[in-house]
Amino acid sequence: MDNYPKYVTREAIESLVKKLSLPKLEPFTQDWEYEVADDTRIDEFLSCYESLTLNEEEKFALMIVIIGSLNDAIEKEDVSDSIMRKAKELLLKDIAIHTNTILYWSLESEDLEDCFAITPFIRCVKESI
Repeated sequence: MDNYPKYVTREAIESLVKKLSLPKLEPFTQDWEYEVADDTRIDEFLSCYESLTLNEEEKFALMIVIIGSLNDAIEKEDVSDSIMRKAKELLLKDIAIHTNTILYWSLESEDLEDCFAITPFIRCVKESI
């Protein structure tokens, strides 16, 4: 039905490790894209998303890292409106890449109190589609 990326590929991970000096993928690592989330690097991740030459798989993986990082920042109540606007702008700009990510984090059928800290933001992005 759709051709949106669904999984983070090993190639995308290995490329982002080099381009962003992220922790390497270890043999028994699961969910690398969530493990490397870093709320202190959100500005850097957003800038890299915009300025580096990235293919769709790399953009897909990096956006998941960004969203995980934003989720952590929202939990700490330490994220600016400008960062949230930039993240929304990038999600919408490349909606064809990020549709499955938006659907995953929006947790459509769940009550907000049972969701991720970032879920209200993602639901707002989804409404803009």
